[in-house]
Amino acid sequence: MSNSNPNYFRLGLFVLAAIGTLIALILIFGSGQIFQKTFEVETYIKQSVTGLDNGASVRFRGVKVGQVISVGLTGEIYEKNVPLAQRKEYVIVRMLINGDPKQFIGEMSNFVAANLRAKVKTMGITGVNYIELDFEGRNPDHPDLAYNWKPEYPVIPSLPSPAEEIFFGLQKVVTNLSALNLAETQQKFDSLVSNLNTVLAGSGQGNQGIAQSVRELNTLLARINDVTSNAELELLTQELVASSVVLRQMLSSIQGDTTTTIENLKQASEQLNDLTRIASRSPASLIWSEPPARIQLPVNTGATGVQK
Repeated sequence: MSNSNPNYFRLGLFVLAAIGTLIALILIFGSGQIFQKTFEVETYIKQSVTGLDNGASVRFRGVKVGQVISVGLTGEIYEKNVPLAQRKEYVIVRMLINGDPKQFIGEMSNFVAANLRAKVKTMGITGVNYIELDFEGRNPDHPDLAYNWKPEYPVIPSLPSPAEEIFFGLQKVVTNLSALNLAETQQKFDSLVSNLNTVLAGSGQGNQGIAQSVRELNTLLARINDVTSNAELELLTQELVASSVVLRQMLSSIQGDTTTTIENLKQASEQLNDLTRIASRSPASLIWSEPPARIQLPVNTGATGVQK
């Protein structure tokens, strides 16, 4: 017995030293997380969150800012006294965010008003989901989820995951296609094809159709081609050119006579204007003015000359 007691004592000292060393390492390398300030928030999600488990990362634009601490249903936490048929049964995700709670919790309402939203995303091809926080634009197709209980922690509204958005878009397209009346559309299309056939081939009741019109146009063009290649048409063209030359010469001569006539009319008009001005200034002068001077005829020195 006396020989075994020192061995147990040394073993106990070794265990205590190992535990002390482990605690020291934890304090040295994990002191930043142990003494780091954190606060809790929660979000409500209506879609499936398969692959999102406790300990999943919470990131803001790709940077890790916390982790998921619980994933559950609102019916188990806030709707225990609500009938099952009236429960909303959202998925509630609670997150532990790194930061000073006095600073961030007070500003959380402003962040939410600025469209801070939570979204479930998949990390690469591993299939591991995480929560992505980011400021998103308003989307009228995805309003914030309504609830009538008092949350235990500040709430960050959620948006559907990218996969859910794609599914929602496809579902919307299918809904719009279902709303279409395909039978009526097919009937209108058949009517359109029938009308096109009537326009092309004609109805046989005064409507000869485009095809017949094209044939008649080709016949007319062929006749015009025959006429233009005729020698009589060439002779007629030459005579037309000669007539044009003669007509141009006649117009030129008439233009000269017309110019002289216009000049005479212009002079007569000016003289008439002078007479009008004299009459307007002194009407009596037209009647009581002195007669014009007598005209002296030249004296004829011959025997038969007569002088007045």
